[in-house]
Amino acid sequence: MAWDSASGAAAPDGAPVMGAAIADSPPGAASLTDTWNALHEAAAIVGALAGRSVAEDAGASPAAIEAFPATILHAGGWRLALAQQGMDDLAAILETGVSARGRSPAHAAMALHDEFRAARAALLALVAPAPVRHPV
Repeated sequence: MAWDSASGAAAPDGAPVMGAAIADSPPGAASLTDTWNALHEAAAIVGALAGRSVAEDAGASPAAIEAFPATILHAGGWRLALAQQGMDDLAAILETGVSARGRSPAHAAMALHDEFRAARAALLALVAPAPVRHPV
């Protein structure tokens, strides 16, 4: 396990440390894709600590996840501003990492991974198509 002394996070050997992937992302709308990808790299590390595989990440379409940066940039306005704030908040949550203090990090990692998935679902909902309303 690699150790990030700044965040107190452990990562499986050979995996990047969570805070490093997020902190290295440059700011601005042009880096939205880089930040989005860094968040997913960090979440993959948390998922590994939780004993979860990528296949267990149900509820999010891989195509929607991949298209999110371009789609939210196209949406612009308040949706883009809210997405950028949400991604900043999610980065702050993930940068703190998992601290188990001599215990198994699995439970803390599961909780953090659940938070990531919930936050990502909220971000993806910003670009979800509006429901079709049929006249009654």
